Amino acid sequence: METTRTFALRDYNLATTLTCGQAFRWQQQDRWWTGVIGTRWVRLRSESGSITAETAEPVADWDWLTHYLQLHVDLGEVLRAFPNDEPMRAAVAACRGLRLLRQDPWECLASFILSSTKQIVQIRQIITLLCERYGEPLAVVPGGTRASAFPAPARLARATEAELRACKMGFRAPYLRTTAGLIAGGQCDLERLRDLPVEVARAELIKLPGVGRKIADCVLLFAYGSQSAFPVDVWVMKALRQLYFPRRRVSLQRLHQFAASHFGPSAGYAQQYLFHYMRTGGRT
Repeated sequence: METTRTFALRDYNLATTLTCGQAFRWQQQDRWWTGVIGTRWVRLRSESGSITAETAEPVADWDWLTHYLQLHVDLGEVLRAFPNDEPMRAAVAACRGLRLLRQDPWECLASFILSSTKQIVQIRQIITLLCERYGEPLAVVPGGTRASAFPAPARLARATEAELRACKMGFRAPYLRTTAGLIAGGQCDLERLRDLPVEVARAELIKLPGVGRKIADCVLLFAYGSQSAFPVDVWVMKALRQLYFPRRRVSLQRLHQFAASHFGPSAGYAQQYLFHYMRTGGRT
């Protein structure tokens, strides 16, 4: 049993990975990134060739962290599957070491329902309030900031719409509350979606209040690892239109068709590189 573990690895930019818009609960404190994975408070520090993790309570098996960080993934293999074109080369050069995480489906779904028309800093604020008010408290290291687990669906289903709106989520409150109730009541089984073809899983997700194609694809990619899921938000739409279809009027449907055929077996990964590249203007 231990509270600290160092993982040797290469080509892993922890800061870019944790701040590139796929997860919203990580905060930088000095040299550490502090966050919550499931029911564990954890902080991470990246150094040349390694990532060190520290927990508040002893851990016998670190598989939960290697799964979340996807430490087993060969990034070189992922990048070699990208199309060899100028936009992707530029995105890879600007986003070196960016990785995809593998998140809990419920937290991922709820987070992206709350993300609609919000900037990343605002999404983080909403989720922080939600966890503080409705999440179970977690053990932290002495002197550490209070931390809570992400609220369970049943807990949010019991909250009133007004209470959820008090977490600054606005019109998203009834969507989150109703979706939480459907999951808590068993009408939607997020674990079952793991075994479904991506088109079927997407259709099931889109049935949920507040979930459209983009949010469904975010969940498919960031929670289930479906590389054929290619979320198209305003930044990715801008990237595709400016970098691949300059001076042409292209519909959203055509962009989805292009993405499905052009980006290959690591399309989901390519999407995140394009998203971060466009959002940061090539600066990481």
